[in-house]
Amino acid sequence: MDRPVEVKILVEPHGEGLALPRYETINAAGVDLRAAVSEPITLMPGTRAVVPTGIRISLPPGTE
Repeated sequence: MDRPVEVKILVEPHGEGLALPRYETINAAGVDLRAAVSEPITLMPGTRAVVPTGIRISLPPGTE
């Protein structure tokens, strides 16, 4: 049986005004995050970057 999970979200100052994470499509496996950046970021295939989201979350034990 699925039970609701309480996720605490703290919006950082640089994330003010951004939409909170949410499921954007039916049957999505996870929520979509917004990037808290002033300029677009372009990543080339196979590269990585740390991208600020403007939020902090706290998940209960046993949640991933």
